[in-house]
Amino acid sequence: MNCDARMENKRNYPSPNPNVRLFEITYWSDGFKVKGLLAEPIADGQYEGIIYLRGGIQHVGMVRPSRIAQFASQGFVVFAPYYRGNRGGEGKDEFGGDDRLDAINAVDVLKQNPKCISSKIHLFAFSRGGIMALWTAILREDITSVVTWSGVSDIIFTYKERKDMRKMMKRVIGGTPNTNPDEYRRRNALARISELNAPVLIIHGMQDEHVSIEQAKLLENALFENGKVYETRYFPNFTHYIPPAQNIQIVRDLCDWMRRQ
Repeated sequence: MNCDARMENKRNYPSPNPNVRLFEITYWSDGFKVKGLLAEPIADGQYEGIIYLRGGIQHVGMVRPSRIAQFASQGFVVFAPYYRGNRGGEGKDEFGGDDRLDAINAVDVLKQNPKCISSKIHLFAFSRGGIMALWTAILREDITSVVTWSGVSDIIFTYKERKDMRKMMKRVIGGTPNTNPDEYRRRNALARISELNAPVLIIHGMQDEHVSIEQAKLLENALFENGKVYETRYFPNFTHYIPPAQNIQIVRDLCDWMRRQ
C-alpha cells in the first residue's frame, strides 16, 4: 500500500514567536519516515501554504524554527521538510536525487492541515532547496508559485564551482559528472523546465560565492527560452546571506508577490 504523505506523528515544538504555533511532523515518503517542521498562525482563519525547502545537507543549513515562524507570521501555513536521513528521519539525503520525493509528498502533508487553503500552495527555496523546488514544480501540477532565493539550479554547475563540496558530492551522488554522468543528469531540472507551469521569482545576491549569480542566470535563461512567467530580483551588493533588515523586507515583498499569483 502506498503510504506517501501519510502523517505518522505530530508533536508540539517550541515556538520563538507568540503568534505562531510549531509542530514537528513525521510523515511517509517513498517508504521512509521523514521529518519536518510545521508553522501555523495561532489566529483562527484560512491561510495559503508554503513549502519551505531548506538548503545545505544534513546538519548544515538545517531548518531554523525562527525562519519558518517568520514566514508564518506573514499569514501562511508553512511546512519545511528536513529531507530523508536528517534529524532521525529514515533513508539517506541524496542532494536532489530521490529525496525530491520528500518535497513532493510534503505538499500533500501541508494540504492536510485544516488551516491551509489546499488550492494555494507556494514553494520557497533557499540554496540547495532550489533544485528541490524546481523538481516539485515540474512533477506536480498544483503549485501556485515558486520563489528561489540564492537557489541551486544546476548540480553539475555546483560541482564545478564549489571545489569544497566535491568530496561530499562524490560520496552522496556517487562519483563525478564525468565518472557517473547519469546520476548528475538525473538531477538536472533545467532539462525539463518546459514542464514547469507556475510563475517563478528568482532572488539572488550578485556577490554570492556559495551559489553564484550564474546559477540564477541559467534558470532565468531556461525560463525565458521556454516562454515561462518569471521575475528576477538581483542585488548587486549582497552575498549568499543578506543583512537582517533587508532580509526582513525581502521576505515581506516575496510574500506579497506570492499572494498576487
